Amino acid sequence: MHGLEVEVAGIMLKNPTMLASGIMGLSAASLRRAVRGGAGAVVAKSCSSQPREGNPNPTVIEVPPRGLLNSVGLANPGCRELAEELRKLGGEVPVIASVYGFSPEEYAENAVLMQQAGVDGVELNLSCPNVEGTVFGYREELAQEVVSEVKRRVKLPVFAKLTADAGDVVSVAKACEEAGADGITAINTLRAMSIDLTARQPVLGNRVGGLSGACLKPVALRCVYEIAEEVRIPVIGCGGISTGRDAVEFFLAGARAVQIGTAVLYRGLNVFRKVAQEIAEYLEERGYSSVGDITGMAHR
Repeated sequence: MHGLEVEVAGIMLKNPTMLASGIMGLSAASLRRAVRGGAGAVVAKSCSSQPREGNPNPTVIEVPPRGLLNSVGLANPGCRELAEELRKLGGEVPVIASVYGFSPEEYAENAVLMQQAGVDGVELNLSCPNVEGTVFGYREELAQEVVSEVKRRVKLPVFAKLTADAGDVVSVAKACEEAGADGITAINTLRAMSIDLTARQPVLGNRVGGLSGACLKPVALRCVYEIAEEVRIPVIGCGGISTGRDAVEFFLAGARAVQIGTAVLYRGLNVFRKVAQEIAEYLEERGYSSVGDITGMAHR
């Protein structure tokens, strides 16, 4: 579709939709399904140095309207095994690896493994809401340490994924930029919970989980707008995006691209193609030739 090509930190996307980390992405096969669905890039599930089983069940519940509450706990087979899966993709679309760790050094070691696997960029999960010890995105100095160490070790574009649960997400974003981050992803899920009225206990096995879906969009949009006001590096919008209109709001707020996760469950894997088409229709109807024409327009 004409006019949908975007560049984010040197990575070229055929359209500005990306598969968000966490929904799928533990295998080359699942990532290819998102590619066939029209995604302009894919972000793999977050991986750790060692395999991780995650939190006790139940780990995912639906929260209306069109939202999820999850406490999967970053279950994954480990970065080494996931790296082998990512090698199989062979440049079909840009692939971003998502890594996390319990120290700046561990983040960097995992990022190096992914660089060796041939990925196009690395997203640092600095803000998972349901795993203790992965809250580097809550404090400026901690986020800065992680980004600095990763940038020292890898040559790939590095994106810091932040959370609105941080006291001042804009300050954290600025600290990441100062440390050398090539882009910001905003935002991760928000800490939330649900209580069963019959059992009178929290529903999730981990009690608290991460909230995603449509209800997150106004918060995510606000964060993108405020971050884009203060940083010069690209911002990727994430949170509650399921339609082209949603995506356009994020572009107007300053996002260069958008990530889609929970909407895969409600609109199917073709959601990326659908959203891209809806973006194209918006641009054509209003006489714009590219996404870049409207990026940041709400700030003018």
